[in-house]
Amino acid sequence: MSKINFIPARDWVVLPLHRENETEAGILLSDATANALRTNNLEVLAAGPNCEMVKVGDTVMVHPSSEGLVVEIEKKQYVMVNEFQ
Repeated sequence: MSKINFIPARDWVVLPLHRENETEAGILLSDATANALRTNNLEVLAAGPNCEMVKVGDTVMVHPSSEGLVVEIEKKQYVMVNEFQ
């Protein structure tokens, strides 16, 4: 992934949206398989002006139960999370 043309407000970070139960080819996985393949290491695609600890291009670990805001930017879906969430 690479940087996107979007600057989130305050200390929000934009990450790629990872669907745990679907492969890139669109194959649906069972819950058990999806949990085994879950990744929580994601590349920061955009960072707000008040972010203190991350910048675009960093790889961050996100807790699997973290709730984020799913947004559509340039006809693609991403997830936005607070830097300290």
